[in-house]
Amino acid sequence: MKRWHGGWWLALCCALGLAYAGTAGAGRILVPVHGYLGDSASWQQSGVLPVLEEAGWRVAGNWRSTPSGVRLEPVGQSAGEFAIYTVDLPSTAPLMVQAHFLGGMLSAIAQRHPTDRVDLVGHSAGGVVARLALVNYGAGTVTRLITIAAPHLGTERAWQALDATDDRGLFGGIKRWFVERKVGDDVYRTVQSSRGVLADLSPPVPGNLLYWLNARPHPDIAYVGVVRGAAIGMPGDQVVPAPSQDLRRVPALSGRADIQVVAGDHQLSRQDGLLLSQLVSKPAETAATGSK
Repeated sequence: MKRWHGGWWLALCCALGLAYAGTAGAGRILVPVHGYLGDSASWQQSGVLPVLEEAGWRVAGNWRSTPSGVRLEPVGQSAGEFAIYTVDLPSTAPLMVQAHFLGGMLSAIAQRHPTDRVDLVGHSAGGVVARLALVNYGAGTVTRLITIAAPHLGTERAWQALDATDDRGLFGGIKRWFVERKVGDDVYRTVQSSRGVLADLSPPVPGNLLYWLNARPHPDIAYVGVVRGAAIGMPGDQVVPAPSQDLRRVPALSGRADIQVVAGDHQLSRQDGLLLSQLVSKPAETAATGSK
């Protein structure tokens, strides 16, 4: 396990790592996957993409999910040596639905870049979506999965949201009135429309998705989990506890994953861009060594 702290030395290490990446040859693809209620713009607004672009990466396009399948926008833009493809997934849909679209996007990317290596990066629920897509559809050209603050062992916040918006029963209407008053109509309706994905993100118990996924064979690629470190004495962040973010605790990945501990809250930040620049500069076959 390695612990990361912000500072000038991180930027220096990042620059040195990028110098290494620049000599490793062409054919590097980075696919960042947003989390619940996020979209492709999350990576730009958080400062992650600007950091990567400063390092020489270029956004080659954005893959969107549509009723007829997946579509690349803008079509025909040059990918360059170090290309980023962002994705837009239906983040309130069940994880299986999101993974289906992501699997189609990864397949299309592999067809466009059959000899290029792909680093798949997922933030929060996007990390679970990415892992599910790999398990369901295979790794293809993906050589490494990096997850950031992802609830691999679920989060009780999902249970709490499901309970708060369960308006069934004799007093369901009264309960709904109180909850809507507290959080607002829009938030209440959004959470209600997300019940499928929230159930999928609940802690694993026999019969639910995470219980099934965490026991399934995973592709033989590198796995790195970025774990939010202690803040005010509490492990993890306010959304996902640190143990749930730790890929080493996934039964199917025992002994196969590495973690990086980073101080911060659940949201993406510029520091994640610096860390990603460093991680993807390393060969995938050596990225999952160290912590066992």
